[in-house]
Amino acid sequence: MDRRKFLKAGASAFALGAFADAEPPTDRETLYNGIRLPSPWPPFLKELPREPVIPPYLKSPPAVIPIDLGRQLLVDDFLVEQTTLTRTFHRPVPHKATPVLRPETAWEKEGRSPMAMVFSDGVWYDPKDKLFKMWYMGGHVRSVCLALSEDGIKWTRPELDVRKGTNIVLDGIRDSTTVWLDHDDADPKRRFKLFRSHSEGGTFGQSVYFSADGIHWGERVLRTGMTGDRTTAFYNPFRKVWVYSLRDGPGVPRWRRYWETTDLVNGPQFKSVRETGMWAIADDLDPKRDDLKVVPELYNLDCVAYESLMLGLFSIWRGDLNKPPGRPKPNEVCIGFSRDGFHWHRPDRRAFYGVSETAGDWNWGNVQSAGGCCLVVGDELYFYHSGRAGSPGEGSKRDGGGSTGLMVLRRDGFASLDAGESGGTLTTRPLKFAGKHLFVNAAAKEGELTAEVVDERGNTMKGLSSADCVPVWADKTKQAVTWKEGNLAAAAGQAVRLRFHLKNAHLFSFWVSRDASGASQGYVAAGGPGLTNRCV
Repeated sequence: MDRRKFLKAGASAFALGAFADAEPPTDRETLYNGIRLPSPWPPFLKELPREPVIPPYLKSPPAVIPIDLGRQLLVDDFLVEQTTLTRTFHRPVPHKATPVLRPETAWEKEGRSPMAMVFSDGVWYDPKDKLFKMWYMGGHVRSVCLALSEDGIKWTRPELDVRKGTNIVLDGIRDSTTVWLDHDDADPKRRFKLFRSHSEGGTFGQSVYFSADGIHWGERVLRTGMTGDRTTAFYNPFRKVWVYSLRDGPGVPRWRRYWETTDLVNGPQFKSVRETGMWAIADDLDPKRDDLKVVPELYNLDCVAYESLMLGLFSIWRGDLNKPPGRPKPNEVCIGFSRDGFHWHRPDRRAFYGVSETAGDWNWGNVQSAGGCCLVVGDELYFYHSGRAGSPGEGSKRDGGGSTGLMVLRRDGFASLDAGESGGTLTTRPLKFAGKHLFVNAAAKEGELTAEVVDERGNTMKGLSSADCVPVWADKTKQAVTWKEGNLAAAAGQAVRLRFHLKNAHLFSFWVSRDASGASQGYVAAGGPGLTNRCV
């Protein structure tokens, strides 16, 4: 639909005041954001098209969208009914200390090539110890190691007792692993989960372990059925399910299959990855490299809950020369978003963070994401990732020199809706909330932002007009929006629309809080200083 038709359709819906909603069928789950999942769930897909698929919730969004959980990010039109603003997608920038971890110790140089890198693994902030913790691959397909940091920039290797004199926490051959800090498990002995992808008897699968401290792992509690090598896992707290992001294979293009369970040990298990449904692939919008001209494939998909949606970090394989001068695979990480935990919207196909094209750089090839995806550090998001400098030769010999880097993005900064000197507006779809304090993440230091509340009849609510709003003239990731005399509490519990007016400003997110402090109740990915698993 072109913009004119979109605005016309939105205006028609606005005039009709379409707030009514039927009772949900009893056999369909309704999510926190009003999305109704079809039954059965998850979908069992036997194949996926190469043509991009629009998520069902964007085709038919809820008539009224609850927004009590999390900051409301403007990465798609789920919340947008009408707008004259322009959407811009943003990418993180390297921290000046990157790479923050390089292979230095003897055990990090074991195997075919030196490595001290996240291959998913995990980077988390542990509020119990008030430390950043990084689990990573030490040596080529070797052990799981642990590094610690007070600021997320300077990392140390503690001497532990698993293999004395080293920072190894799990010894042995491994492919990717995922470490998860589980805030929801009531058993302190299961606070940390580790999913180890490795071959056993010639067959790849996931071995699952529990730990109280992330250092000492108990006996294996589960061995999954057959999977491909680069299989990972994550937790979806919106639906309280564990999800295996399954690498299909061997002998097929790289794509992902899906398996979920509410109970890792006692829940349903799969015997083979081929028993599970298709989930995600690289599609026709993923560009080919000019030098390789190879159809891209989906190498890995790491996910995490951030505020009111799921973030997906898509490692895209774009081909592989596998010959001198010894460049590793030029994999790059792209971003995706999901509001139902299964279907993905990937509006920006540029590398979210990618490879360097300069031979010898630490990230000349094979850039991959970290488990936990990102951390919230003040007004910024920290994205740790691996890269490989490569080495002369072919095959696995050229895939070495693995280190860990850090990319930084404004909090909520994936996308903004922007207005220039002539100004513009955004009118949301019908929303419902219980709070009474409106907040925005906005850059309006060179302009201004105001807001108003529109009732179900299309009338501006008394005291909550744009003219009554105290203009926002600031660049902040958490800024209260107030009115001279009106109170947003008057709109609580009703189906209303919010309308934002911007001039020379950028809006990244908005939310309604029950608390004057601006707590969003949303999820905060892998955490951060002052945070647990929720923004409260």
